[in-house]
Amino acid sequence: MTLTTDRIATVSVSFVRLPLPEPISDAKVLTGRQRPLVEVALVFARIVTEAGLTGLGFGYAKRAGGPGPYAHAREIAPELIGEDPSDTGRLWRKLVWAGASMGRSGLAVQAVAAFDIALWDLKARRAGLPLAKLLGAHRSAVPCYDTSGGFLSMPVEQVLENADTAPARGIGGIKIKVGQPDAAADLRRVETVRGHLGDGVPMMVDANQQWGRATARRIGRTLERFQLAWIEEPLDAYDAEGHAALAASLDTPVATGEMLTGAEEHTRLIETGAADFVQPDAPRVGGITPFLRVMALADHKGLSLAPHFAMEVHLHLAAAYPGTAWVEHFDWLEPLFQERLELRDGRMRVPDRPGLGISLSDRAMAWTVDRCEVSAG
Repeated sequence: MTLTTDRIATVSVSFVRLPLPEPISDAKVLTGRQRPLVEVALVFARIVTEAGLTGLGFGYAKRAGGPGPYAHAREIAPELIGEDPSDTGRLWRKLVWAGASMGRSGLAVQAVAAFDIALWDLKARRAGLPLAKLLGAHRSAVPCYDTSGGFLSMPVEQVLENADTAPARGIGGIKIKVGQPDAAADLRRVETVRGHLGDGVPMMVDANQQWGRATARRIGRTLERFQLAWIEEPLDAYDAEGHAALAASLDTPVATGEMLTGAEEHTRLIETGAADFVQPDAPRVGGITPFLRVMALADHKGLSLAPHFAMEVHLHLAAAYPGTAWVEHFDWLEPLFQERLELRDGRMRVPDRPGLGISLSDRAMAWTVDRCEVSAG
């Protein structure tokens, strides 16, 4: 048997600015640390081989920073030309080292993420399998919860209305934002939503890193009576020791990790016992290749998984996780893609389409503000 190796012929990178229907605020806005979110900046990578196989991947930035990963991605894209797209691990390291003077975390690896996700998408498409199946799926559908309907910029009446429509859409849980300067306002909001939902609906709260250790302990104890699925980001994202102490003191599970930008940062989080639910974000940690390292360590420690945002990618990864897993439903990115993910009975179903099962919409093309392409020769 002759082994035929296909090679990467063309790599295109595009920068997209996705406007949101209305400004969005969480606790970071109410505490004065950030401005309301009005758009999501995305970097898309499309890889085409000599045989005509394609792969699509993306990364993103919220608020400031979007042009940075795009500029970095443009510079390192030529490193992929002529390479075997099957060598995902080797190519991830090659791309990281190509820009290592910028570091091996943060912006530098977020630029690599779009390429790495595209390579995994291509690999699964070539196999004719959904990415979850290629990785070794443990389930065909993953419990999902809604976040986009629970922001602090929405009055509580609107949050209740959004929560009422979620089950009809096939969504199983509801997450609301907390972390306001007035802790009593947070408590009233949680009490109102929990009372409206009843005890049977999984409910989470997210403080977006706005509490100190003492405040988190005090509020965490107060929230115990609401039987929350978890308390998310109660402390600064890099306070692993504080999260570990809080997790040990509460019955309610603690979830964190979404802001970390590398597998190494997650290693410290996991090894210190800082989370019951680990929340890696594939575009932020550098793609699927490092995300799989985080998954393996989390599984080794017997932790649960709840990836942050980017459900189009994370559905496949959560489906391939051996332990308990949730996927976060955000409708923000849906206008960018032609396909829709199926929700049924509180779960998000893995599509039967090869790869990630997504393709760009005409609207994504209209929101593209810059694009470059490199090819052999």
